[in-house]
Amino acid sequence: MTERLPTRVRIGYAAGSLATGAFGTVPGLLLLPYLTDTIGIGAALAGVLVLLPKAWDVVFNPVAGRLSDRTTGPRGPRRPYLLYAGLGTAILFALMFAHPSFGRTGVAIWVVVLFLATATTYALYQVPYVALPTEMTSDPAERTRLMTRRIAVLAIAILISGAGAPAIRDAAGGVNGYRLVGLAVGGLIAIGAVWAFLGTARAPIGTPRPSAVGWRQTVAAVRSAPRFARLWIVFVIQAVGIGTMLAGVDYLARVVLGSAGMSSVLFAAFVAPALLVMPLWQLAAARYSKVACYVAASVLFAAGALGIIGVTLFTSYQSFIAVSIIGPNGEELNHGTFHGPPTAVVIALVVIIGIGYAGQQVFPLSLLADISAEAETESGGKRAGVFAGVWTAGETFGLALGPGIYGIVLAIGGYLSATAANRQPMSAAMAIAVGFTVIPAVCVLVALPLLRRVSTSTREAVKQGR
Repeated sequence: MTERLPTRVRIGYAAGSLATGAFGTVPGLLLLPYLTDTIGIGAALAGVLVLLPKAWDVVFNPVAGRLSDRTTGPRGPRRPYLLYAGLGTAILFALMFAHPSFGRTGVAIWVVVLFLATATTYALYQVPYVALPTEMTSDPAERTRLMTRRIAVLAIAILISGAGAPAIRDAAGGVNGYRLVGLAVGGLIAIGAVWAFLGTARAPIGTPRPSAVGWRQTVAAVRSAPRFARLWIVFVIQAVGIGTMLAGVDYLARVVLGSAGMSSVLFAAFVAPALLVMPLWQLAAARYSKVACYVAASVLFAAGALGIIGVTLFTSYQSFIAVSIIGPNGEELNHGTFHGPPTAVVIALVVIIGIGYAGQQVFPLSLLADISAEAETESGGKRAGVFAGVWTAGETFGLALGPGIYGIVLAIGGYLSATAANRQPMSAAMAIAVGFTVIPAVCVLVALPLLRRVSTSTREAVKQGR
């Protein structure tokens, strides 16, 4: 296979992240607020409803990986899924918010069913997409270049969808605003899918090899690659933290910072730096190691998150403000001492989080491609699709578990659904801040010890009894 890929192929592959970035961002950002504040569903139940369709991915994503491994044809085993599953995801996503005028229960059922269908087609798109780099090149440095460009486009997609979706919603307002979001994001997903399909037309297809065909073989394949298993565990745990933070952006802007429009600003602060530091992460990986850079990126992410909760706690008890604490029946309970942190400081800390997040996306995906190629060489069979299926199953479940956890945190804090931001109890404001900062930081840091053993190659790990 060609070690240096054509520029058109690199750009085409990276463009597929317009779809993954949009779908990975908007449901986690807006679906929970849609259910709690527009439909009026309780926070804990809404979190469960967001989680359930994604839990299906844990079962289905490995199946999608095996399907793409076993697909044959002149277009290769992966590319047809980019087109057909990508367009299916775009259509179903638009329909998710285009429900008739049902009651509260009917809307909840519609959203869950459509979200489940969208998650299924997205799995058929995402898994082959993640598996492609293993077959496109055997050069680890070229895979890092692929991932760097892909994450740069991913950052653009997150910026467009994450900042644009709330702006569209707020401009139109209510259910109609969400319907426009569905159409706009569905269009972005379609553009990314078609571009990736056309752009990778000249990419190497790879040598046909046997693939795992069932759950037992899938488990055996993962167990035979301990580096993959450890990297996967780290990535999934961190995905839970990222999903929790993503779910809290809208709440943090409206309740803690006091401005719904701050959602777009926070997303810009989160994503824009990633476009600038991506080349620096690539240079750092060339000088040090991907694992060392992954650890450094994770520490930066956690430091920014803990900085936000620190400044929030400090400022909230420095100034006494007359904020009425409203009970569940609308009665005034008492006056609290919560005071939101300085917006400029929060934005600066979000920039630090974004720099860390960029590295957290580049290095695990690049390591995944390296480990998949190594496993295929040692086993003589296909592993890219199987590993990608297991990988994306964990990722999507982690990103969905985050909003579920965040919904529970809101419920514990006494968050009042369908209530104005300035009439939330102080405990709800603190729950929003804690869910946005402490839980993500803990998830990111607690998994880092496993990365020490990811840096050891499979053969060295066997010698060391690992």
